[in-house]
Amino acid sequence: MNRKAIIILPFLWLMHISCFASYLLIPMDESQSDHLKAYGIAFWSLENEVTVDWLLNYRGGSFMIKNQPALEKECVIRGVSFQVIADVQSTQILYEISNPEVNQDVVKLEKVPRIAVYSPKTKLPWDDAVTLALTYAEIPYDLVYDKEVMKGILPTYDWLHLHHEDFSGQYGKFYASYKNASWYRQQKLDFEASAKELGFEKVSQAKLAVALKIKDFTLGGGFLFAMCSATDTYDIALAAQGTDICQHMFDGDPSDANAQEKLNYDQTIAFENFGLEQNPNVYEYSEIDATRTRKLKEPLDFFSLFEFSAKWDPVPTMLCQNHEQIIKGFMGQTTAFKKEFIKSNVLILGANDAVDEARYIHGELGKGTWTFYGGHDPEDYQHKVGDPKTDLSLHPNSPGYRLILNNVLFPAAKKKKQKT
Repeated sequence: MNRKAIIILPFLWLMHISCFASYLLIPMDESQSDHLKAYGIAFWSLENEVTVDWLLNYRGGSFMIKNQPALEKECVIRGVSFQVIADVQSTQILYEISNPEVNQDVVKLEKVPRIAVYSPKTKLPWDDAVTLALTYAEIPYDLVYDKEVMKGILPTYDWLHLHHEDFSGQYGKFYASYKNASWYRQQKLDFEASAKELGFEKVSQAKLAVALKIKDFTLGGGFLFAMCSATDTYDIALAAQGTDICQHMFDGDPSDANAQEKLNYDQTIAFENFGLEQNPNVYEYSEIDATRTRKLKEPLDFFSLFEFSAKWDPVPTMLCQNHEQIIKGFMGQTTAFKKEFIKSNVLILGANDAVDEARYIHGELGKGTWTFYGGHDPEDYQHKVGDPKTDLSLHPNSPGYRLILNNVLFPAAKKKKQKT
């Protein structure tokens, strides 16, 4: 064989491979170098009008995307593992997934979700796991708060996250420990001024009005996601509407002596039959949260994700995509939900059955859906006031953070018919 042939044959072989290497497979199993940034790649593809196949239960919930040089370059820049596969290989993967005996499915991501985070500008006294995840994954989002919500901006978004908020108007129940702290006093003044600007006499009234706007957003087809104290205080505010549950140090007058009896659980979306914690010096809102009663030590604190039918129950399957099914626990002001107070129509996605608590729950509301995730930060077991924020570059494969990003991509999904 002459020298010219030696040069031409490898070139022709590379040309042959490139003609068939038409998809990128982004694995989401243990082989992925950065699971969190992989979600950002899926979002980036949607922004560039390239649809994404989300392969449910296939190698940890992998993504398959039509190949292009810019996509490969973006994966390299962000440190995301990928495999270049031929069209025939992608077809074979889809064929295998279509097998009715295999608990896998394909969901096509087509739409770029507009993301909003309901959060004060200061975010005191903590940072927020969702904004950390979005920033690290390079997924754009807008900050909105009471003024924007009351102006009716929510319908312009697809997905809304509730920061660690107290919708009950009790300033996070920080009174006993932080009533003299400068940040607490300033936050109280800011909230009171904002409530008055919006036309309300009390912060609790303003927060209820915001909660009702958020409920309308969800009823109309929005996707609501909340963590930590934004979960139970949201339902507490809905149950207590029209009833004063705040003691005098919060709003200047006593609470209603019959507040507990006046709660209306028909107005809530996730919880029912719970009792309020009416002592202002107790760092708790109600019986919903299991933080004070769970008595679990860190090595034994975990929860399991439930397995759903990918072909028949694609929504919970999407929300539970992960490379690990056992997730290490993490605390928060609201750590976990006692099952006895969860409504019967609520779907439990993750729980610790040994202590009868749920950590990750989901439900439908009108045309929309909501997901509540207990705890503060999946990679900081007991985050305290003043602690530094988590550096996600140290936790690029966090299964706890993956659950957050599953929810972020959820609004982009459209059920895809399988090839036969």
